[in-house]
Amino acid sequence: MDMIRRVEPLFLLLLIVGGLNWAIIALFDTNVVTEIFGTGTVTDIVYALVGVAALMEIPRLLDGLGVHMGSHGAHPTGA
Repeated sequence: MDMIRRVEPLFLLLLIVGGLNWAIIALFDTNVVTEIFGTGTVTDIVYALVGVAALMEIPRLLDGLGVHMGSHGAHPTGA
């Protein structure tokens, strides 16, 4: 768990880079990641890392929203 906390700033940076890249694609029709790395394996790795970073941040986001996941999570109650 400590290692995840140490790499969390990297996850956040990757999410920011990915989000800004999407915004630039939408506004200016230019893919910055492709401009920097070209098309190929390196670009695919960058996109995969952004996706992994997003998946790793889901629990933090849910915790921040007050949603707790697990076997003892919230269950609907009868009326």
